[in-house]
Amino acid sequence: MDEQEFDAFYTGSYRRVTGQVYAMIGDLDEAQECVQEAFARAWQHRRTLRRTEHPEAWVRTTAYRLAVSRWRKVVRSRRDPDRAVSARLESPDLSPDHVALVQALRQLPEAQRRAIVLHHLADLPVADVAAEVGAPEGTVKARLSRGRTALAALLTDTLPGGSHA
Repeated sequence: MDEQEFDAFYTGSYRRVTGQVYAMIGDLDEAQECVQEAFARAWQHRRTLRRTEHPEAWVRTTAYRLAVSRWRKVVRSRRDPDRAVSARLESPDLSPDHVALVQALRQLPEAQRRAIVLHHLADLPVADVAAEVGAPEGTVKARLSRGRTALAALLTDTLPGGSHA
């Protein structure tokens, strides 16, 4: 992958991958930093990336792993990982519904959240989600089912017109 191809890849997928990682981890600033780092690593591994069938999945997986690694460091250092939540959620590109969705996703178990984001936001078929997360397809289907049920209940309570009970 030459410089022009890589620039086109970056330009065409940065926002999409950032949105997906944001939905998985619930922190926009962290998602942006991790996706940028993942693209930097992708540039270093561009020969390998050229042979990869799904380079965007490689970047997304790398960004997600970076975010998990960074989160673990925060937990170990006993800093509050949810500091300044309201500041992180403010962005001119994010609608109130999108923010509510990400907040609801944050309440799901990590495996369910990741499956939902990859399947519904990244539009990956179940087989591709299973390959990316390293789980059997049946497990991914169960995570999707449970996650959608939990998410529907959470969103009913938080979106406009919901019960707000």
